[in-house]
Amino acid sequence: MNRLRVAVIGSGAAGLCAARHILARLETFAPPTVYELNPGVGGTWRYEERVGNHNNGLPILGSMYRDLRTNLPKEVMMFPDFPFDPQLPSFLPHQEVLRYLKNYCRSHSIRPHIRFNTIVEEVNPVIVETEAEEARTTWEVTSSDELGSRKTETFDSVFICSGHYSDPHIPNIPGLENFKGSVLHSHSYRFPEPFSGRSVVVLGAGASGLDISIELASVHAQVILSHSEPPLTFPLPSGIRQAGPVVAVEENGGVRFKDGSVAKTQVLLFCTGYNFTYPFLSPDKLGLEVKEHLVSPLYRFLTPPAFPSLFFIGICKIICPFPHFDCQVQFALGVLRGSVVLPSRVEMEEEVLRELEWKAEQGIEQRHLLRLGKDQWAYCRVLSRLAGFPPLPAVIQSLYDEVGRQRRLHPQNYRNLNYRLVSDTQWELRE
Repeated sequence: MNRLRVAVIGSGAAGLCAARHILARLETFAPPTVYELNPGVGGTWRYEERVGNHNNGLPILGSMYRDLRTNLPKEVMMFPDFPFDPQLPSFLPHQEVLRYLKNYCRSHSIRPHIRFNTIVEEVNPVIVETEAEEARTTWEVTSSDELGSRKTETFDSVFICSGHYSDPHIPNIPGLENFKGSVLHSHSYRFPEPFSGRSVVVLGAGASGLDISIELASVHAQVILSHSEPPLTFPLPSGIRQAGPVVAVEENGGVRFKDGSVAKTQVLLFCTGYNFTYPFLSPDKLGLEVKEHLVSPLYRFLTPPAFPSLFFIGICKIICPFPHFDCQVQFALGVLRGSVVLPSRVEMEEEVLRELEWKAEQGIEQRHLLRLGKDQWAYCRVLSRLAGFPPLPAVIQSLYDEVGRQRRLHPQNYRNLNYRLVSDTQWELRE
């Protein structure tokens, strides 16, 4: 039989994982074609000091900042079959994660299959009907390289591994145009020194908001950490105070908070996440709705019921990323090979709708519907059971939960701890 051709968009962690598993199944799949906008692998883990656009006019997609260290230990972050160097500390600078991904790429001989400096312009389904068989879908992928050479190729499946940390989300704040100082998103933040001694309102207290606030306080910025969550109860550096959400910017440029208080500040720094954006897709053709924080319907957070040979890898939030990608990729390849049988389109759509309605009934806002959090483990177990690959060892969840506890208690110091996996169920602290 003809081997299945798969296009992979992106060579960050998710794209490399997809390529690695395709290359391990060459009895079923032709070697993948991997499209990559950048000149190298690594995706979001590539640090680029400049912001804005590359010399070729394409946008700089990276959001990495200079001093970022992982907020998960390498023992949890790793792909299940590819450990980090055991001599490294548990919490790594971003350079070590990029080195790891380059090693992963080299070890699995992925690089020859990547087209660097190539932009994907269009991905379109084509329904092929023959007398001998049922209608099937192929995919036309149109791309252009840095020389402007444009081509369209046909595939049996497309894996979208382009990430969702490149299109900054700026919430609608009345009067924002009145602000007299600097306005930026964490997407364009690289290091704290330019903010030394300045007053900064940081909007959002997620991982990046908290991290960046602590960095700013280290250079004696006066930081107001504005967020809508209950007040953080752990100790923050003396240069940080908390406030409720920003509700407006007044005519004189003052920043008004939910409690009515107003602050004069020099910088508004949005740590408010990112929008989903797929400029190469026509969602209407795919039966999909792409909103700022939601792509739906996606069966198992992976595939549109109308076109179950298109897969979005890594679209969920609050997850343990690399193991999560590994589970999703193996499930998706099981679907393509026929070892995983999906329900009908109608059944898949109904299941997605039921899940979204259930979450809405629990009071979960639309922008958080793709957050998995503690549900990620059951999700990965279901994928492994249906596709017949080994489940993630229980120690991954156990250590992930412990690190979350330490992060809440000691946000400045939790990265000083180092761990070791003792077995599939046990971990220990190492000196």
